[in-house]
Amino acid sequence: MKKLWITLGVLVVLIGGGLLGAGSYFYHVAIARGDKAFVTQSTKLSKKSQVYHQKYWYQHVKKQTWTIQSADGLKLVAWYVPKRGSAKTVVLAHGFAGNKALMGAWAGMYHELGYNVLVPDARAAGASQGQAVGYGWLERKDDLKWAQTVVQRTKTTKIVMSGISMGAAGMTMASGERQLPQIKAYVVDSPFTSAQAIISYQAKEMYHLPAFPLVNVTSAITRVRAGYSFKTADAQAAIERNHRPIMIISGTKDDFVPTWMGKALYRHANQPKRLWLVKGAGHTTAITQNYQEYKRRVAQFLKQYVD
Repeated sequence: MKKLWITLGVLVVLIGGGLLGAGSYFYHVAIARGDKAFVTQSTKLSKKSQVYHQKYWYQHVKKQTWTIQSADGLKLVAWYVPKRGSAKTVVLAHGFAGNKALMGAWAGMYHELGYNVLVPDARAAGASQGQAVGYGWLERKDDLKWAQTVVQRTKTTKIVMSGISMGAAGMTMASGERQLPQIKAYVVDSPFTSAQAIISYQAKEMYHLPAFPLVNVTSAITRVRAGYSFKTADAQAAIERNHRPIMIISGTKDDFVPTWMGKALYRHANQPKRLWLVKGAGHTTAITQNYQEYKRRVAQFLKQYVD
């Protein structure tokens, strides 16, 4: 009997150690700052692209570099491009493993629509400090502080909060917090419902692994090392508290953030809200699939609440 208990104890230690090791590995892959080999993004220009002119403009336009300090003491960096005579500004958040240099298509569109454009590097990305990706939860308060900085530093009276992918989820989470009166609307492209849901989905799709227990272990490690759990980073819960107009964009062929997440967020949102399901679009590719239609629909939505 004693041997049985010793054997069971050894197995528990081995299994626990294995899970802890695997959880630490996936923390490094998903949360820790660093290159994410499974995400490929480029600033390379192609004249065949529908957003060539927007990206070219963004690469060459004169930008102001702004900095703020986050609530937890990180130096955060952004680019600001003014629009002469405009009192409207968009705060534009990039996606997972991205940075401000990759946001040319969206920055160009908003500038064409008459907005000053502020594009931050999220914490743990680009020129901003930080060692842990927050899956939108840590970034939500950073985004709101950037909005506050816009009000303090410019003559802006109307702000649109916008983002793509993780940036979209972070903006959705920000929508559930106390809002500045200058924030008039949200536009989010390819947001996920929660960190728990998207990491569980990607564990299955990319690694063919069940969410339990690996995602749970990784979440526990994230709580200790980064200060939040995956279940805490909940855009769906946040959108239920939001009462600003919100437009949700999801591609029907998105294999990185599944379309059902955009639909779920829409169901849980309060009015006024709009959902645009872009037939055939992949992850954040709706703007490159049909730029003029994307621009028209965003402009139409914002005209009701901002212009």
